[in-house]
Amino acid sequence: MKFVISGRPGVGKSTLFNSIIEALKKRGYVVGGFIAPEVREGGIRQGFKLVDLLTGEETWLARRGYPSSTRVGSYGVLVETADKLASRALLRALEVADVIAIDEVGPMELKLPSFKQNLLRALDSGKPMLLVVHHRLEDSEIMSRLGNAVKIFVSIENREELRNKTPGEVVTALERFRRVLKS
Repeated sequence: MKFVISGRPGVGKSTLFNSIIEALKKRGYVVGGFIAPEVREGGIRQGFKLVDLLTGEETWLARRGYPSSTRVGSYGVLVETADKLASRALLRALEVADVIAIDEVGPMELKLPSFKQNLLRALDSGKPMLLVVHHRLEDSEIMSRLGNAVKIFVSIENREELRNKTPGEVVTALERFRRVLKS
């Protein structure tokens, strides 16, 4: 069972993702994977961190003006350290988590050498997954594995309604899925 959250930048995808994660944890699910929250200083986005959902370990994913040969817009991607953390987080989630969650699958994360391979492994694992997917992602290998996912499109108009109902709906769907697997 896979859930994919998508929508334009700034509409509340990460907020919805985090509320679903909290609802899952309250029901006793072990959630692993990672998030990539933005870091702002003085109201200006300086970059993005990577945070392991199981351990809380974090490192920079990308920083504005960072001198890296790997770039996404004005951000230099810290490939080596971010790749290590993302790999550890995904492999740990495959081993011990009930649900694998990633915010987000996008251009910066796909610059990490091991990310796509580990993501495909997770997608093929059969474990339930919750993913925020960049609205313009066109990678055919990834998208083909998301064909049967429950798709949640967030917009400014529907974000409040989704935040109120979706966490409970995801928990209910996962509990049904677990019951079916056990029978």
